Amino acid sequence: MEVSSAKLAYFSPTNTTRTIVEAIAQGFGANDVEHLNLTFPDTSTKTFDPFTDELVILGAPVYAGRLPKEAVKRLSMLKGNHTPAVVIVMYGNRAFEDALLELNNLAVDLGFIPIAAGAFIGEHSYANSENPIAVARPDNHDLEIAAAFGQDIQKKLAVIDDLSKISPLNVPGNFPYKDGVKVSDESAGTIEEICTLCGTCVLSCPTAAVFITADERVETDKQLCILCCACVKSCPTGARVMAEPRIKTVAKWLAENCGERKEPETFL
Repeated sequence: MEVSSAKLAYFSPTNTTRTIVEAIAQGFGANDVEHLNLTFPDTSTKTFDPFTDELVILGAPVYAGRLPKEAVKRLSMLKGNHTPAVVIVMYGNRAFEDALLELNNLAVDLGFIPIAAGAFIGEHSYANSENPIAVARPDNHDLEIAAAFGQDIQKKLAVIDDLSKISPLNVPGNFPYKDGVKVSDESAGTIEEICTLCGTCVLSCPTAAVFITADERVETDKQLCILCCACVKSCPTGARVMAEPRIKTVAKWLAENCGERKEPETFL
């Protein structure tokens, strides 16, 4: 079948997932590429038309081996309409565990027909200079693999006459899924002495958890924070920090035990 356009639907607080789905689309060679960035709070009130004749690339990060609940919520607004889909997860060099299977199954439930899947590596949300975890990934090598994967997807589609007759995609993972991130009252904080109140953290937060108070202080609604660290990564002065003791302990363990480079895994 001939497919010349692609839609990229992703939840990507720190832009690593977005980077990979863009590289896959570039390798696929779509003439027309449309972004459905589901990262920010305003998308929760949007409605989306059913898909038709395009390839849809669905992307989400991995949190503790599962999809973030907020990503599932945003992606669940889509209607697949028997459209071919590629499912992509991005993890921080530890393990993607059940997340890829979860996204594949979600895609099927939404009416998509998954034809390819991939697990790529991105800089961990908790990574910093003290605890480097997959720093600066995806890198050029990752992007080359993503582009080549896109080319392989194009070749696979070219020989498919009827999507309903293709075999279900086989991806790793277990069901029932493992427990994901537990609810906590942890969040990033602000070093007020170096905060310029620029508002970058507010704009980067996918759940509107970060806000500037009337007395000009940056605060975080701990009930809304999903620990994605988008505000920390985007802060131009380094004023946003993840100083929670448990998170610092986890980051230290990851840096010490998950330092060996892992490579992307793809499934066709």
